[in-house]
Amino acid sequence: MRYLIGIDIGTSGTKTVVVDETGRVKARAVAEYPLYTPKPQWSEQEPEDWWQATCRTVREVLEKAGIDAGDVAGIGLSGQMHGSVFLDENHQVIRPALLWNDQRTQNECDWITDTVGRDRIVALLSNPVLTGFTAPKILWLRNHEPERYARVRRVLLPKDFVRYRLTGEFATEVSDASGTALFNVKERTWAWEVLDAIGIPRDWMPAVYESPEVSGRITEAAATATGLRPGTPVVGGGGDQAAGAVGNGIVQTGVVSSTVGTSGVVFAFSDTPVVDPQLRLHTFCHAVPGKWHLMGVMLSAGGSLQWYRDTFCQAEQTVAATVGRDPYELICAGAATAPAGSEGLIFLPYLTGERTPYPDPNARGVLFGLTRRTNRAHVARAILEGVAYGLNDSFLIMQGLGVPIREVRASGGGARSALWRQILADVTGHAHVTINVDEGPAFGVALLAGVGTGVYPSVEAACAATIQPVDRTEPCTVNHAAYRRLHAVYQALYAHLKEDFATVTQLING
Repeated sequence: MRYLIGIDIGTSGTKTVVVDETGRVKARAVAEYPLYTPKPQWSEQEPEDWWQATCRTVREVLEKAGIDAGDVAGIGLSGQMHGSVFLDENHQVIRPALLWNDQRTQNECDWITDTVGRDRIVALLSNPVLTGFTAPKILWLRNHEPERYARVRRVLLPKDFVRYRLTGEFATEVSDASGTALFNVKERTWAWEVLDAIGIPRDWMPAVYESPEVSGRITEAAATATGLRPGTPVVGGGGDQAAGAVGNGIVQTGVVSSTVGTSGVVFAFSDTPVVDPQLRLHTFCHAVPGKWHLMGVMLSAGGSLQWYRDTFCQAEQTVAATVGRDPYELICAGAATAPAGSEGLIFLPYLTGERTPYPDPNARGVLFGLTRRTNRAHVARAILEGVAYGLNDSFLIMQGLGVPIREVRASGGGARSALWRQILADVTGHAHVTINVDEGPAFGVALLAGVGTGVYPSVEAACAATIQPVDRTEPCTVNHAAYRRLHAVYQALYAHLKEDFATVTQLING
């Protein structure tokens, strides 16, 4: 029996799985690490934490699965997108990585757009330059930390730093590179014209592979650190959203995923690079060779509920620890006692700014409609509903572009909640389907590793062999009608508050 390992370098932790060639998960392990916010709207992590978590989880899954490292056919890597790891001439990390939800770079985004020209940006990148993306982070370092910038010799994305530590290779793949604002999505290669125009050296960029291609092999040093066998192939892998889409079987037209992790994502497969004329959606390369995808992203989906748990739910956490349950189960159980619509309480989930449909780093979270009747159940449900409203923005844009939506597959931590799945179905009007595997990007890149090492003939065949729908949540017609009216209010609130968000940011930042 051949085995495959998938490693996902997430924002809250690294998850590693071992999968056999039938798609059965033999073992899983998770190692968490901190996220640092040295200033409001800043978000950073230490790359060394990712590497140590990778070593721990790989050793743990090998032991749990009871397999010999020599039976591992291949390894796939996934990770949070857009983050910037800066390495010096000795390949040492220069500073903490700036993450996907860091919002400090609006001035750099504007400068890149003005310097290259908006029309040229769209033609070359198929996307706007946004604060979360990698290119403006590089320029922020140049503008604000010039001594550190002068030491930079390589820039890597989070999973690709781990790839370097595993293989010694500087490499990435097309799906993750698509989110750098330095990549020609249509041509599936670096946008050299953009790099030259904004003064980023070409040789800082890693080699680019298709997602199932072998990009390197485990070194002796990495083998010692992880327990893997030297020479084991490591494939390109995928950015977390493309990898998660493979893990959900989003490899054909009409099948769309709705993912509630730290961020929230609506992801649609495409045979060709379809670009939203208003640039509200992202057009990226898919992890399926020669294919693309459309994606809407909200920055604080499950992250909003995590904030609520950590800030206001000490009682639920205490009870959960006592009875051996997940505190999120208790929070959702309370939310289920509130009526649909939370009696007019509406939550804007812009805790780290927003991306789709409002690329606004100044946007902030809002609870609108508080009354004396409002209790904890209303607030918890309003958070679940606010995230659903945000995801529905992306569904509506896709429908307006004529993107077919035949089936919606729910994934991420939010999909584990029956209440949240029902709210998502009710708000969007689309039935939400769950599948037989719930391992997300780690499972997707394990399948990609299987394709790259000959276990499966193609990504589509790998998904067909291992993924099946198991449950379906139908929308409630009455609730859908009510939510349509409330969603209109939700959308209007951003329009009313946009200028105030910017004013508050100016006041806070001086």
